[in-house]
Amino acid sequence: MRDVLVVMALAEEEQGLLSAAGALVLFTGVGKVNAALHLMRHLTAQRLAGTPVRQVLNVGTAGSRRFATGSLVGCHRFVQRDMDVSPLGFAQGTTPFEAQWGSELVFEPAFARLPQGVCGTGDSFDTGTHALHCDVLDMEAYALAKVCLHEGVDFACAKYISDGADHSSATDWSAALPGAAAAFASLYRQLAHD
Repeated sequence: MRDVLVVMALAEEEQGLLSAAGALVLFTGVGKVNAALHLMRHLTAQRLAGTPVRQVLNVGTAGSRRFATGSLVGCHRFVQRDMDVSPLGFAQGTTPFEAQWGSELVFEPAFARLPQGVCGTGDSFDTGTHALHCDVLDMEAYALAKVCLHEGVDFACAKYISDGADHSSATDWSAALPGAAAAFASLYRQLAHD
């Protein structure tokens, strides 16, 4: 699986387990700008070196009010939960003057055995309500998915629910990291044997 790149925000989310399983892991840092910048830079370097990436596998922690903490959820639909240009007449989540993509990015489901949810990405650690429907709340997936669409690279995503996207999210997230790392390593090993 050397042409599959695992992409995630922080090393704390994999705790060395994905690397130990043989995965090539790119850590982007937190947020949409960091995610897009680092993935684009890596894809370009690999293409120029003659070793293009075939698939990006994004794994990471996320909050959810729908799925239980400790669940692993497959995501193939992505919205940008903090894009709001409604004063100019655009629907919540729609990037202005970019009609070719619409307000939702959709890929083929990659993990049929996992429950599926819409991933809402935003540059905030969500602990409240939001205007767009999303089952899973993260800070990078939409940006990564959009880079992959632009670059013609397959994209797959699975999120480990670390918290309920509520008032106790910050402490719940830290406590969930070992479980998240184990779940990501197990998922990667399954993919390597399929």
